[in-house]
Amino acid sequence: MNHPTNPRTAVARKRRTARIARCRARGAAAIEMALLLPILVAVALPVVDFARNMQAQMILINVSREGANLASRASLTFPMQTIMSSLTMTTPPLNMTAHGMIYITQIIGNNNCDVNNNNCTGVVVAQYRWTSGNDTSASSKLWNCGSSGTSWATDGTGSCAGLPSPGKTSPQVSLLQGQLSNGQIAYAVEAFYVQQPLIGGLNLGSILKTPALSPNLYAMTVF
Repeated sequence: MNHPTNPRTAVARKRRTARIARCRARGAAAIEMALLLPILVAVALPVVDFARNMQAQMILINVSREGANLASRASLTFPMQTIMSSLTMTTPPLNMTAHGMIYITQIIGNNNCDVNNNNCTGVVVAQYRWTSGNDTSASSKLWNCGSSGTSWATDGTGSCAGLPSPGKTSPQVSLLQGQLSNGQIAYAVEAFYVQQPLIGGLNLGSILKTPALSPNLYAMTVF
């Protein structure tokens, strides 16, 4: 003789079965997350590094632009060190003191001019290095003080000592070659920064490989 099923027992059994199913689903989800999370983090970090490099590059571009503008307008009013230090006040989150460097190079049209004193070759008449920047390995890509009898001054001005007066013996630069008139002055501002990456290149074997981003960032503007 079959006894009728107690409705309460049937409901309790269904609830227990549902709880077991939910627990199993949560357990499976936790295992999947544990397996996928390292891969997701490994993929996300290079993206974050790329975004940080883009941000740092934009900051350097702004520093070089504003620096060239200030150097051309205010170099007779303020020392170059004051101009360069004021530029770095706008660079956070970059730590320019620890990982950056700024050069300001003054160029004048002087050599190899045409008969109308145009299309001259530019020569270096002054160069300044930011004395508070610790990235001393960064060298100017225009011209390096220390050659041809020149050296960095030790008086705190950050200037290059020993440069001759504009003439045939002055260091020539390829920048603006043939674009300056005789006596025309231009200022080139170079900004360097060594970015500190969160992660280098990603190598997951045959699954995924990403190249390491260069940590050496650079920007230059001429005004």
